[in-house]
Amino acid sequence: MRKLVYYVGMSLDGYIAGPAGEWDFYPFDAEMVAWGKSEYPEFVPTHVRSDAGMAVDEPNKRCDTVVMGRGTYEPALSIDVTSPYAHMKQYVVSRTLGRIDDPAVELIERNPVELVQRLKREAGGDIWLAGGGKLAAELLGELDEMIIKSYPVVAGGGVPAFSGAFRPTLFTPAQRREFGNGAQVTWFTRA
Repeated sequence: MRKLVYYVGMSLDGYIAGPAGEWDFYPFDAEMVAWGKSEYPEFVPTHVRSDAGMAVDEPNKRCDTVVMGRGTYEPALSIDVTSPYAHMKQYVVSRTLGRIDDPAVELIERNPVELVQRLKREAGGDIWLAGGGKLAAELLGELDEMIIKSYPVVAGGGVPAFSGAFRPTLFTPAQRREFGNGAQVTWFTRA
């Protein structure tokens, strides 16, 4: 069965972005970027792959589907990119977006849990939960694995990694890797 995987970067205090969606406060590390492109090429948006030194048609290694919230999708729309992950099946969960003018991106206006449960039953690679925090909280019961890039910085405010009801959910650390900028990537599986 396919897994729902939340792959996300966050500050030490649990924010995935600043109050205006900024993420440039995370300390850059070339080794970490090279690792990400090599291990998880599908998480690099299609429209930035050539600038990142990747082939536009670089094959996916693990996930072939992405589920994202409106806040994760809108930065691409703001630069006229309607299909940011053209190399994957794309779903945007939003009750307020109204419509998406790209047949490669499917708008889900209600119940993302039903969507993920259906996707898990279908054949294919794993499903990447790209964010944001509200959607991650809604899908917490369906999360099978988290890959957390933890940066050594305190944001103090912004977009939390999970924003929803109090629902303690135990995960077990499975692996950890450190990088020269002090960041760590930790793999967690549902306990």
